[in-house]
This record gives sequence, C-alpha cells and structure tokens, in this order.
Amino acid sequence: MANFKVSRVETTPFEGQKPGTSGLRKKVKVFIQPHYLQNFVQATFNALGADRVEGATLVVSGDGRYYSKDAIQIITKMAAANGVRRVWIGQNGLLSTPAVSAVVRERVGADGSKATGAFILTASHNPGGPHEDFGIKYNMENGGPAPEGITNKIYENTTTINEYLIAEGLPDVDISTTGVSSFEGPKGKFDVDVFDSTSDYLKLLKSIFDFPAIQKLLSSPKFSFCYDALHGVAGVHAKRIFVEELGANESSLVNCVPKEDFGGGHPDPNLTYAKELVARMGLSKTHSEPNPPEFGAAADGDGDRNMVLGKRFFVTPSDSVAIIAANAVQAIPYFSGGLKGVARSMPTSAALDIVAKHLNLKFFEVPTGWKFFGNLMDAGMCSICGEESFGTGSDHIREKDGIWAVLAWLSILAYKNKDNLGEGNLVSVEDIVRQHWATYGRHYYTRYDYENVNADGAKDLMVHLVKLQSSIDEVNTLIKGIRSDVSNVVHADEFEYKDPVDGSVSKHQGIRYLFEDGSRLVFRLSGTGSEGATIRLYIEQYEKDSSKIGRDSQEALAPLVEVALKLSKMQEYTSRSAPTVIT
Repeated sequence: MANFKVSRVETTPFEGQKPGTSGLRKKVKVFIQPHYLQNFVQATFNALGADRVEGATLVVSGDGRYYSKDAIQIITKMAAANGVRRVWIGQNGLLSTPAVSAVVRERVGADGSKATGAFILTASHNPGGPHEDFGIKYNMENGGPAPEGITNKIYENTTTINEYLIAEGLPDVDISTTGVSSFEGPKGKFDVDVFDSTSDYLKLLKSIFDFPAIQKLLSSPKFSFCYDALHGVAGVHAKRIFVEELGANESSLVNCVPKEDFGGGHPDPNLTYAKELVARMGLSKTHSEPNPPEFGAAADGDGDRNMVLGKRFFVTPSDSVAIIAANAVQAIPYFSGGLKGVARSMPTSAALDIVAKHLNLKFFEVPTGWKFFGNLMDAGMCSICGEESFGTGSDHIREKDGIWAVLAWLSILAYKNKDNLGEGNLVSVEDIVRQHWATYGRHYYTRYDYENVNADGAKDLMVHLVKLQSSIDEVNTLIKGIRSDVSNVVHADEFEYKDPVDGSVSKHQGIRYLFEDGSRLVFRLSGTGSEGATIRLYIEQYEKDSSKIGRDSQEALAPLVEVALKLSKMQEYTSRSAPTVIT
C-alpha cells in the first residue's frame, strides 16, 4: 500500500472563476494554466467545509472531453489531501451527467459506502478539444447541482485563495481497469474505486420502464430506430442499454464511440449540429433519405440533453415534455400511481401548462437551471420536468436525463402500438404529436441563439428591453408600426422566482413580453458559454383552432420574429444579421 503526504501549495487568485448555471466553463487553454483547476477545486472543498469533506465518498468523472483524464488525477490527489475517504471513478473516467446523479443516489460500495457528492467534468453541449471548452461542476448528496448558496461561496473563495492541498507521493490511478486501489495518508486510508460506468444507471432505468414492452417494439420488423451520441459519453451507455438489453441492431447506433474532441463536431442535439441524424431521419434540406427510421434521437456531450425525431418530423423539446407528461401514467410503470406535479423552465413553451390544467396537476414555472427542479423534487412536489434547451427528466435523479427521455418516448410508442405490431399501421411519432395538438392546442415555438456576441452589446440590449417595459402603451405603438397583425402586449417584466421550498428569490431571470393571445417573447442571457455572451430569444404563439395547427412553424411565427428583432434592435446591439442557431 503506497503512502502519501500532504503538500500545501502557495497560489494566487484567478479572475472570473464564478460558476454559471452549470458550473465553471472556460477554454482548455484557461484550465491548463498552472494552479487554475486546483484553485477552483480547493475553493469548492473550502466552501463545503470539513464536515462535508473529511471522510466523504466523492464521484469524479465526466464526458471524456479533452483534459478530463489529467483533471481526474489532479482532483483525486486533492481529494486525498483534503481528507476525503474514497473517490469513485467511472471506467475510463466516463459517466454521463445523469449517470453521475444515479450513482450518487443509488450506488452502494462493496464496503457499504454511499457517495456524498460529485465533481462532474463537462462543458455539456459545448465543443471539446485542445482549443475548445472544458468545465467542472459540483453536485451535492442528492445528486443535483450545488445550490447558489454553495456556488456563491465557491466563487468568494476563489477571490481570496492563497494555498491548496495536494497529495504528494500518490501515483496516478489506472482508470482504464475496474478495481479498488488503496493508499495510506496522514488521516488514514484512502481508496480509489474504478467501476463499471453503466451498471448502476441501467439498474435504475430498468426499475422505471417496462423493458420487455420496449424490446417487443424494437424487435418488430415494422419499427426502426436510430440513436446518435455525437461522440459523447452517452455512447458508452447506449450500446449496453439499446443493443444488449433492448435488442436493437448495433447499426442503429451512430457516433457512439466517445472522443475527446467529439469527432471535431459540436455535441449539441439540435437540427443544426446533429447533421447526420437529421439527414438519416429525412429532415435534411440538401439530402433526401428514401426510407427514414420510425424514431430517432440524439444526445449531447454529457448525455443529459436529447433531441427526439420521427420520420421526417421534429419534436420540439417543449412539446416533448408535455407529451411525456400527458402519457406517463399509462405508458411508464414508474408513474402508474400518478404524477406529483410538473414543472418547466420559464423560457419553455406553455404546452406543459395546458396539460397540467387538463389533468389537474400541480404546475411550476422556474428559472433556467436544473437545481430549481431538484428542490421541487426533493420536496415531493414534481415528477416530470423539462427545458426548451433539449433537457427533459423526472424525479428518479436530480439532473436532466437524455436516455431517460428516449426511453420515455419508446415507452409511449410501445404503449400506443401494443396492438399494432402484427396487423395494422404503426402509430408514429408524428401521429402522437398531432393528436396531442388536436387535444391541447399547439404552441408554435422557436429559439434564436446569438452566440459569442460582444458582452457589452448584449448587456445594452437587455437594458434597452427593460426600459421599454416602463410603458406598455409605447411598446404596443412600436409593435403596430412593425406588424399590425400581431396582438397587443398585456404584461412585460423581468422574471423573478420565489422558491416555494426554501423561500430563496432568484431575480433577473429573463425579460418577458406576454401578449393578449397567449403569445410570448422572452430574451435571456445564457450562462452556459465559455466566452463572450450568448443571447437567447424565445418566440411562442398559441393556437387553439384545430384547423390552424398544421402550419410550418417558422412561417406561423414570422410576424412575431420580425417584431422581436426590431423591438430589441438585435442587429444594432449585436452587429449580427442572423442568429448562430435556430431551433
């Protein structure tokens, strides 16, 4: 058994180590500076306090992006020096963000230990590689992201830090092979447990869904399936779950070998970046696929986001969570006893609101950030939730879960087709969505992203929009001058949320313009980028008339889009004539 001692390393603060909605994200060149990662990790240990660190069991893994393997060794040595009892690492350092949450909540070590927190190494849907992005965030004992009280302490600590602790004489651990390595330090024994990345996650998913019913669907010659992991960590789980457990053909899996640079692509599951899947599903504007699969889905880099597609048909994330909620009790065993409540992020369309009203469910509108859903779930107030940014999940863990969302859709398809796999036509993804619109109405919805714009220009645009809100009459005069066929604004504000569980108040969560006919414009600065600013513009129009629910989304929204761009003076403030991404 190797012995190690603790070294105290002098350091000085770095500017800008404030965690955003999903941790700290910067370019790799920033993270590889001497002491940069170490400062943030030590600031986190200091924020947690000795009672949460000494003797703790921590998970340290991530999406496998460039610099992850080096970071895992650094964090492991710092954990040992700070008195952590054991570190759990997914084989090859790979664990999707939802799998980390499942491991924290569900896994029991051979010695009976349970995890008390996790460092997740991910920049989610951002590109990876030596010149791209890296990220780190801390999750708590409930498996969810650290609350603002902790992240604020972490940031404060980064501004004053003068030393960090690291184990001297502790060798790098072989993370490619499962097994436990034991070491001895000044405070006693320290173990590193490298374990199978999928087993605990799979066990949890099998307790939620009817795997035999899904297997029957996937084995039908009438049904075809495609899953694209975009070379992210979800590929590790996909082969085990979809092929080995559910019997899908291995040819159904696309880009499921994780790569440090995500194969040079942008691991964001949307119609812009998931080009190969979009083409295969018959939705490419330049490539015509003669026979697309019945169902397709994509993941982001760390596996917590999802995109759902039918044959030549795109399901918006806002519709997806509403449809899952509407069908969950019938189609998913975990929810057979009923839903405790549902929730969505503020920018997400109001499709879920209508379902909640019809089904008499508790409903919550929260700021962007999964921790707000986690509070509701911990209090037993919410079963299913979702964000328009391709994130959907339930109270089985405290992160959004891309593979869970895919299995939820497969469960709904299996339920709707339980009598159709022999004779008759399949009920398709498009059929399910159109029936939902016919029942609940359609929320035409789109999001425009302006990425890496000048930060000062972005702030000025938001200030301009807030000033406009002081006079609704003036806003409506401006709107009528742009488009006379757009409804009047009846309310405008900066969204503010009071958490019903802990009473905390979150301000400045996005600028809203609410229209008389149920339409909405929302403007928000995103906290998920690594440099510059990202402005997100959300445009939504509600249509109850069943004769008008079949229009092209961009065509239906064109008047509101024109109003949004001119009202905000988007081009003037950003110097951009078009968004980076439209979803």
